[in-house]
Formats: sequence, structure tokens, C-alpha cells
Amino acid sequence: MPRTSWIRRTLAALAAGVLLPLGAAACASGHTHDGTVSPSPVGKVLDDTDSTGRHLREVGRKGAPQVGVEVTPDSGGGWDVRLTFHRFRCSAPGAGPAAVGGRGLVYLFVDGRGITRLRSREYHLPDGLVPHGTHHVTARLYADDGTVWAVHGMPVQSSADITVSDARTASGERPGGAAAPAAGK
Repeated sequence: MPRTSWIRRTLAALAAGVLLPLGAAACASGHTHDGTVSPSPVGKVLDDTDSTGRHLREVGRKGAPQVGVEVTPDSGGGWDVRLTFHRFRCSAPGAGPAAVGGRGLVYLFVDGRGITRLRSREYHLPDGLVPHGTHHVTARLYADDGTVWAVHGMPVQSSADITVSDARTASGERPGGAAAPAAGK
């Protein structure tokens, strides 16, 4: 029996010698690990963060992704949000957590409050999320590793203002309410 334990110890030592270097290689692959973001060949991860606490990933203005946002009232209620992209496309669900140039997802905010994460160009914003008054709808671009695409230390995003002037009338039509796209911020 002592011979069996010697073989097991030898096999365990060999396995550790093979697996430890592989684990170290995985830590340098650009994925998030213990709340930090490893470097990637795309852009430079800054110490600065956005309002959600996500690190900014600085890229040059020339090749930077861009987003535009337009919000219009929906005749059936709520608001239709439509995004336009330049040098950016949404990653498929299940994409690996690595920063790939011009790819990722969009976080949608209303008055600075996170509403949803999008992997498409359209979203229906329910009436309940935008009560009476003027509201700011912001679309911000994120890489798949959770970092925020940024240019000159500012997140790549665009905002539109919407004003809800009154509740719906008895006929179901919106008496006021208009959407005015704002310049990208």
C-alpha cells in the first residue's frame, strides 16, 4: 500500500506543475478577475470610472465607436428608443468577457438611473419609467469585459431629452409629450 500513496503524490505533483502555469496564463487574457480589469490589446484601461463604477477603456478619437439615441412617443404607450451606431456593433448573447474593438453592449439610463442592458438597436421604454416632467435618456457603450468605451477620459454616450407634459387623455392619445434628440454627450 505505501507504494500506491507514493504514486498518488507523484501524480498530484505533476498535475500541479501543469495546471499552475495554465492558471497564470488565464489571468493575463484580458478578462475581469477579482474586480479588476486586465489589460487588453484594445485601448488603455484608465483608473477613472463612470457613474456605475466601471473603468474607462480609452481609445483614440479616430477609430472610436459612436452611438446616437432618438426617443419618440409610442402610440400604444411608452416611448420607443432607437440607437444608431458608427464603428460599433452589439455582441451576441454569451460573448466572452473580453474587450474587442468596436464591440460590446449598450447600457440605457433614464436620469442617470440604469434601466437595462441592450444587445440591439431598439428598446421600448414603459410610461412608468418616465413620469411627468423632462427626463434625460442616455445610451452608453460598454465593452464585453465590463469596461466603458471612452475618448479623452469621457464615456462614449449620447443623450436625448424627453418631456412628458401630461397623462394620457381618455381617448388614449398623448396630449403633450415630445421627444427631442440632443447632441451626443
